[in-house]
Amino acid sequence: MREFRKLHGDEMNRLSAEQYAVSPKHPLFLMLHNIRSMWNVGAMFRTADAAGIEKMILSGYTATPPRKEIDKTALGAQETVLWEYHADPLTPLAMLKQDGVKIFGLEIADGSRSYTAVNRGDFPLCLLLGNEVDGLEDELLKLCDEVLEIPQYGTKHSLNVAVAAGIAVFELVRVFRRGE
Repeated sequence: MREFRKLHGDEMNRLSAEQYAVSPKHPLFLMLHNIRSMWNVGAMFRTADAAGIEKMILSGYTATPPRKEIDKTALGAQETVLWEYHADPLTPLAMLKQDGVKIFGLEIADGSRSYTAVNRGDFPLCLLLGNEVDGLEDELLKLCDEVLEIPQYGTKHSLNVAVAAGIAVFELVRVFRRGE
């Protein structure tokens, strides 16, 4: 039987903040609209850093760094991931579309497709996530080029927004890196 040994920090070949800043990023934006939990925001910063995405966009009443609650779960990712804030989500969405970025909502919706049904031709894309309770507003769903859904097999029909973001972001990065 093969034995495993946990790697220590200095063995993981981690990029420094300076190296990360100039490293190539995946053509993926993560937009958080009206996220009420700062711990969820911090967790998504950490996921964005680990996935090497282009940028995070925060909008509505989503809290922005610096906040101790965000810092606690982001573990410094709020300092490495590029991010911006817009009170009105329509402004950054319009700018992204103008730049040729496709908008993909993450929501259980009529006409949605599985989060695994994305292909490299869908990039660059922005994954749009909404409020933990109400999800994405109809006004924002109408602006989406596609809506992705994570299948649910139990009695609950939702995941924590930060968990859902992590699942979808890493699937999107996998598809992009494999060139599928």
